[in-house]
Amino acid sequence: MTATLTFVTPPPGLAPLTDFTLNMVEGANGLYSLQAVPNPSTRLYVLDAAVYLPEYTPYISAEQSGSLSITEPTDALVLVVVNPGEGTTTVNLMAPIVVNATTGVCAQLILEGQDWPLRAELSAA
Repeated sequence: MTATLTFVTPPPGLAPLTDFTLNMVEGANGLYSLQAVPNPSTRLYVLDAAVYLPEYTPYISAEQSGSLSITEPTDALVLVVVNPGEGTTTVNLMAPIVVNATTGVCAQLILEGQDWPLRAELSAA
């Protein structure tokens, strides 16, 4: 699967980039490579939170949902950025990437006032 995503504002640290392709990593259901267009060497790895973190239930405000034209929870694909490291891999639960699954419009949202870690250890289970 490959999808085109357009951020409403550049992801933090990646300005001025807003256009990306989301590519499934073969053999790893729910793991994706998010590559900048036209510079594919700028890449992040992201996980589908529904696949790997079913207990992750961030609150997305009406304003945030509205900016992405998301009207139903099923319209949203929630991705978390993966930070591989020596010995452990973490995911950023404080700033998920929320995608309108129909249009491909997305944003990396900062979840203010919520108690999600910036570096949650990803378990193998």
